[in-house]
Amino acid sequence: MKLSPGNNLDGFVIDECLHTGGMAHIYAVHYAHASQTGFDLAMKVPQMSRGDGGENIVGYEVEQQIMAKLKGPYVPRFVAAGDLQRVPYLVMEHIEGRAFSSFLSERKNYSIHDLAQFGAAIAKALHSLHQQEVVHQDVKPGNVLIRPDGSAVMLDFGLSYHAHLPDLMADQSRKPIGTPPYMAPEQVVGVRGDPRSDLFALGAMLYEMATGVLPFGPSLTEGGLRQRLWMDPIPLRQRQPDIPTWFQEIVLRCLETEADNRYPSGAHLALELSHPEQVKITARGQRVEGTPFFTHFKRWVKAAGKHYHPSPLPTEQIAQVPIVMVALPHWDVSDATFYALRQAVKRSLGVRPGACLAVVSVISNKLDDGLDADNEPLVQRHLLSKMRQWAAPLDMDLHHTSFHLLSGSDVADTLLLYAQNHHIDLIVMGAATHGLTRQSLNLSTTIPIKVAMLAPCSVLLVKQDVPFAHLGES
Repeated sequence: MKLSPGNNLDGFVIDECLHTGGMAHIYAVHYAHASQTGFDLAMKVPQMSRGDGGENIVGYEVEQQIMAKLKGPYVPRFVAAGDLQRVPYLVMEHIEGRAFSSFLSERKNYSIHDLAQFGAAIAKALHSLHQQEVVHQDVKPGNVLIRPDGSAVMLDFGLSYHAHLPDLMADQSRKPIGTPPYMAPEQVVGVRGDPRSDLFALGAMLYEMATGVLPFGPSLTEGGLRQRLWMDPIPLRQRQPDIPTWFQEIVLRCLETEADNRYPSGAHLALELSHPEQVKITARGQRVEGTPFFTHFKRWVKAAGKHYHPSPLPTEQIAQVPIVMVALPHWDVSDATFYALRQAVKRSLGVRPGACLAVVSVISNKLDDGLDADNEPLVQRHLLSKMRQWAAPLDMDLHHTSFHLLSGSDVADTLLLYAQNHHIDLIVMGAATHGLTRQSLNLSTTIPIKVAMLAPCSVLLVKQDVPFAHLGES
């Protein structure tokens, strides 16, 4: 159904057509009476002519159900839905921004660092969906909106999977569901609900943005799609030798045929894209030649008899591979405190392969913690060296460790901001503040208490070697 400006549909007035696609029309709308939302509105009207298949109707129902449950800044806010029997439509928040697809035509204007920032923003948006038990299943450049501030918003949930809702799309079709160039191998054989499928699609987008070509070509036939079960894409550095090894390492890990070999969560991926200097380079990042035929042949034999099993709930899968942040003080601290923190980290990481450790320490913006302000780079290298020495006794063969010096005038606020931006699952820190004489004697204002009260995740406070008997000393 095509609407015209001025049409009134259930109290929404059509302003203009913003986009016309194969699946729907998008209109700018406003309330016929005074606005009740405080933000701009858009209406999505699916195309349901006689020539359209049932997928459009099912996609509308799926999107309506899922959007009504999603929250957060990474999706448009849901407002209303129309009657499927009369005029189906979805009214949602109209978000200013550019579709990621529009950046592809300008790809040569962006550096690899820019691409990493795009990727980190999209990975964070996907992680937010996965935390809400939703797997998008159709991540592609046209379904990602980049706001002016650089953050990403996910659009179009007609093919999506929600762990606690009936999977109407799977019931509708037994064929691979998604957009072929960005479809993960497990989707090809009908498995839905694995959040790592979305990360595969993001890897395909970054590959395309960096090289100008799709990693697997159009792959429009079912046979072409099945090759994804055993074939790797040509290394980025073979196509473009100046691409950094760290970027190839990240992208090719996203594009691994086995989901277990990809990043375990969007938060892990975003962390590496945000800190490329911390990426561990393996042979994957250094490759400049394609995978040998015999390797592909062995994978083909393995894939021929392989049966994919449904993945666990997205939140359960994320919980198995947490990102643990340990806050290390760098002044007024004893060896006993360092030891206690190290033991707590060991217990928190356990034997969960893929869990990540972020070691952080905060220095003042003015370097007023007794540090040499005239030689800031040397001071920072010294502190990073101490952080690595602290982590050296940890057995990190199963985990990835990164080290981060943060700068801020308020230590607690700086730690909280880092934890929020990087989707930290657990913060490990001392139970009592170091340098107590520098702060108010009110315990509610100490760093650990403030972090524990305001943190977006769990906080483990470790008993430290700081005598509370000295709290009253000036």
